[in-house]
Amino acid sequence: MSSFTPKAMPDLAGKVILITGGNAGLGKEAALQIAKRTPSRILIGSRSIEKARNTIAEILESVPGAQLTPIQMDLASFSSIKEAAEKILRTTSRLDVLMNNAGIMAVPAATTAEGYEIQFGTNHMGHALLTKLLLPLLLKTAEQSGADTDVRIVTLSSRSHIRAPKDGIDFSRLRSADPELSPYVKYGVSKLANILYVKELAKRYPAVKTMAIHPGIVDTNLSTAMKKSSVVFKLLVPVVSYFSGVGVEQGVLNQLWGATSVDAESGQYYEPVGVGGKGSPLTQDVELADKLWQWTEKELEGWKI
Repeated sequence: MSSFTPKAMPDLAGKVILITGGNAGLGKEAALQIAKRTPSRILIGSRSIEKARNTIAEILESVPGAQLTPIQMDLASFSSIKEAAEKILRTTSRLDVLMNNAGIMAVPAATTAEGYEIQFGTNHMGHALLTKLLLPLLLKTAEQSGADTDVRIVTLSSRSHIRAPKDGIDFSRLRSADPELSPYVKYGVSKLANILYVKELAKRYPAVKTMAIHPGIVDTNLSTAMKKSSVVFKLLVPVVSYFSGVGVEQGVLNQLWGATSVDAESGQYYEPVGVGGKGSPLTQDVELADKLWQWTEKELEGWKI
């Protein structure tokens, strides 16, 4: 799969794609490359509406005529996510690809607006709520597409899921800042949750092709911010490694592959590019995946449209 390039993506005419964290890094590059395949519309999710608009202006310089819409969205706030989902459902008749790209990594101890550990709350709970609220539209799109259905959810995870504790997820610690636990371990827990949740989505909603994607070790503005700022957790940008790595042009390939390749299989975790079977044993724990699903569903009760 290493020979994959953006030129290998099919024409995306008529399709609508939502990219969280689409204003910077991997999300921005994904939006740029997808725009070249003439989709009907790309929704750029961003905590800052101004940054989303600036990104759209930059993409239009390279792809004149591309249809891009800014969507203000803070994944650390359920109310913000609900407001964003409501706007999408009001203004969009279909959704072909949900790219859960945004996230934070190894940040100082903190909690989300709802009191979840900041990394777990942003990387898993925020995207879980967004997915839940938009799932009816995704399923409707799959039905409309008939025999050629190709509706997908692509969630960025990380090889760092191996940093999770040996028991995987301690649910008793998720509703606190949990300052005693290493930020890298907490990040690993959130990335393990991404993979397990994808597996449950694939099992419960087979009409939608769902996968977890590790972009590899990528240099973006997040790695720079982490080195310079102690308040990086305030930024909602695509998840990348704090180590030196490839540029976004290379790093984006796996999520583009996952969003478009006929070889991508639902419920799988892929490392670059399109390489399966690399997940830790915990990613195969069906009991833990089911427990995470049930716990998450209970936590999201009451957040409906």
